[in-house]
Amino acid sequence: MKLMRIGESGHEKPALFDNKGKIRDLSGHVADIAGPAISPEGLAKIAALDPESLPELQPTRIGACVAGTGKFICIGLNYSDHAAETGATVPPEPIIFMKATSAIVGPNDDVVIPRGSEKTDWEVELGVVIGKTAKYVSEADAMDYVAGYCLTNDVSERAFQSERSGQWTKGKSCDTFGPIGPWLVTKDEIADPQNLGMWLTVNGEKMQNGSTKTMVYGVRYLVSYLSQFMSLHPGDIISTGTPPGVGLGMKPQRFLKPGEVVELGIDGLGTQRQTFVADV
Repeated sequence: MKLMRIGESGHEKPALFDNKGKIRDLSGHVADIAGPAISPEGLAKIAALDPESLPELQPTRIGACVAGTGKFICIGLNYSDHAAETGATVPPEPIIFMKATSAIVGPNDDVVIPRGSEKTDWEVELGVVIGKTAKYVSEADAMDYVAGYCLTNDVSERAFQSERSGQWTKGKSCDTFGPIGPWLVTKDEIADPQNLGMWLTVNGEKMQNGSTKTMVYGVRYLVSYLSQFMSLHPGDIISTGTPPGVGLGMKPQRFLKPGEVVELGIDGLGTQRQTFVADV
């Protein structure tokens, strides 16, 4: 299934994107794409519905595909070819940092370049959405705790991230730096999360053209690993890293300016389109 949220910010309705490309209103059956709705039981309840029995929604603004996210966890340098382009060594354990949940926006919303930014960058990533509470889970059982996947753009301000001391979080958490969606795609629709093509363009020019095949630490491992340090709750998102082609790794380096358009996609997870604008 492809689950989504439709409507203006703060007023989104839960919805189903059906096999005919129509958006169906789920608000008569679930409160939101969050919490109980994305548990195994909740997803089974939605799957049992006849899509044609649901009211059709007009395709207005697409909101973030998950609501009520408590943690937006990101994994750094998790693609061997991306680590190489930045001159970094593949870490012996996953690099973990947080992106503030206040950064979350819809997949096609404008992204605001923060005041003082000179190095705003792009990163197409596979997002993993947790469906039930995971604590001390084994790698063998890890997928039982995954509701599905979504497309994420881990927008980053590299100077804030790496040149101003402290941790990476402040370069990752600026308002609008977390577009997610258009859909939460349930895991049954993705045969192998470690074999998905992914791409990103800036103003139509291909910048990233990679695959989750080059991910160092895969989805199973990451869910299990993170659960050893913190409980993962329904709606939490793990953004699993990016392939090569980011602006930071280019020679000369290339960063985003107001008015530029970024488009990105992952096989089976849809596409995003953001216009980058100046903060006012």
